[in-house]
Amino acid sequence: MKKFILFLLFISLAAAGMAQKPDSTKNTSSADSLFNSMNAVNKKENVVVFESPRLILTQTNETVKKKNLNVIFVHRFGDFAGSSGGGKYFYGFDDIADVYIALQYGISDNLNIEIGRNTLPLVGGLVDLELKYALIHQTSDNSSPVAITLIGQTGVRTYNSFATFGDRVSYFGQVVFASKLSHRFSIEVAPSIVQNNSPVPDLPGSPEQIFSVSAAARLKVTKLLSVVCDYAHPFGSYRDAVGFSDPLGFGIQAVTGGHVFTINITNARAASEINYLSNTTSDYGRGQYRIGFTISRMFDFTHKETFNPKR
Repeated sequence: MKKFILFLLFISLAAAGMAQKPDSTKNTSSADSLFNSMNAVNKKENVVVFESPRLILTQTNETVKKKNLNVIFVHRFGDFAGSSGGGKYFYGFDDIADVYIALQYGISDNLNIEIGRNTLPLVGGLVDLELKYALIHQTSDNSSPVAITLIGQTGVRTYNSFATFGDRVSYFGQVVFASKLSHRFSIEVAPSIVQNNSPVPDLPGSPEQIFSVSAAARLKVTKLLSVVCDYAHPFGSYRDAVGFSDPLGFGIQAVTGGHVFTINITNARAASEINYLSNTTSDYGRGQYRIGFTISRMFDFTHKETFNPKR
């Protein structure tokens, strides 16, 4: 797995020099070429790298436009196989690993605020408040081949026993580097840090601070259908010794008007970054993977057309 993440990191860094403009080659006359060169500034546009602000595990660089509301619903079923799955539990459909519901609102085109709630009971559930800021956009003229987005999140565990309120609080920070390498293929790498005021899980030696690197990719199959995958590697000798697993997911993403729907398979039980980076122990080799889905529904309060990324 470590070789896998290093390989994706290398590919993403190389993307800075290889990122391509969206397909726009057309036959033009000399007069058209002159006119286009005189109006080059007007043709500079921001590139839509991914089709939604969230994939399976990771968030993308994309933000919600000003006065738009994105309603996010993430559902993970129980284990597909293994001792807690199989036909006895209808391959996980009789169980719920986690449910996450969030509202993401565009304060501006570049700045979003999000509030969400996930139900994962093993670590006390979580209510989170997030700010997401698009610092740099990838541009169609290739003057900026990489998009950079900043994410900051605070989470509070709403139940289980804690000595103080501060022990319930966790923090998450991430920098997303993303690039659309071609009309069909996009990739991102995102270093992040989690700070749990109380160790998760609450075991001797469990660290309060976890550094990780995530990677994600999208391959467009048709105009409205894509294959997506993402992966995260939290670093730490404690995690290697105790037997934590790296979160890994694969899925199919479909765009249908104002909806973006992703059906996926992942070993992570939790939907929240704070939880799955802190406490993923499920392993594909033991059948501890699950079917899940993510739905994003965009509402436009400017009375303009709904979220419709360029393809």
